Amino acid sequence: MEKSEVNPIWACRAFPAFPVALVAIGDGEGKNNIITVALVHMFSFNPPVLGIGISPARHSYEMLEASDDFSINIPSKDLVEEVLYCGQRSGRDVDKFEDCGFEPCPGKKIRSPVIDECAVNLECVKRQRIDAGDHVWYLGEVVHAEMAKEADRERSLMYWSGEFRVLGDVIRRR
Repeated sequence: MEKSEVNPIWACRAFPAFPVALVAIGDGEGKNNIITVALVHMFSFNPPVLGIGISPARHSYEMLEASDDFSINIPSKDLVEEVLYCGQRSGRDVDKFEDCGFEPCPGKKIRSPVIDECAVNLECVKRQRIDAGDHVWYLGEVVHAEMAKEADRERSLMYWSGEFRVLGDVIRRR
């Protein structure tokens, strides 16, 4: 296969789509926010540790800096408009829970709320913060998780380069 040198960011854009999550942060006193995150990744299976990448320019960054926890909520494709809204609006200016019709449900083991309308809720306690260029990664240990019986990862949203997608065909199993 013949190759030529390219700008590193162009090569990075060859990655497949990333999962999309709605991250909820709360102060335990009623100030809650939601941010749409496409930089989300599993960092460890045992213990289960998930990471989210947040730009310091975001209002949610300030909230994450002050909070000991957050929830990662996996939306289905039915929530694409809400996911888009939560990624385009600042929690400084709007109440995303109210505007999207989401009820901020109390976490079972964290102060931050979870989003009941999402099929999967993962409650995370912050364990590590990593400065990584234009984003800060927050690694959170999953201390409680709930999943709807009808949860279907093929309906979960993915995002890359301006496009929301869902999973395609399985081409091979191991």
